[in-house]
Amino acid sequence: MLPYRDAKVAAYSALLADSFRRVTGREILGAAADLAAALWYHQQPLVSHGTQADPVFCYANAAALQLWQMDWDDFIRLPSRRSAEAEPGIQSDRSALLAQALQTGYVADYRGIRISAQGQRFEISDTLLWNVTDAAGLRHGQAALIGAITMLP
Repeated sequence: MLPYRDAKVAAYSALLADSFRRVTGREILGAAADLAAALWYHQQPLVSHGTQADPVFCYANAAALQLWQMDWDDFIRLPSRRSAEAEPGIQSDRSALLAQALQTGYVADYRGIRISAQGQRFEISDTLLWNVTDAAGLRHGQAALIGAITMLP
């Protein structure tokens, strides 16, 4: 079964789209009869982590799983810091941007170097990082919609 067919994942997909709209004032994508499927097949990689002390990824669409060279089950057990930790000096930048998003709601034009499960380095840019919150303001995590990718040697 594809992950987006799971009721929990479908509900989280709706939360992602709703919080994106509330925080940025924009739509993550146009009207879709099946929002969970539309986000899953969206061409831009989309990832999200939870609110744990060491946040763990809880969502990735098909484009993100391909980019990180991982399957769903492995990705949603991955602490988000591990997508960047092998790259010297970027953890502090990443932590600062995550903290900035916590204070302001979102950060536009985020960029950083990430590493796939197979060791492929890539730079993400034109990325929008936002707080995933429900209508009552309860924070469920943070998400990133990746705008551009440059594969690195």
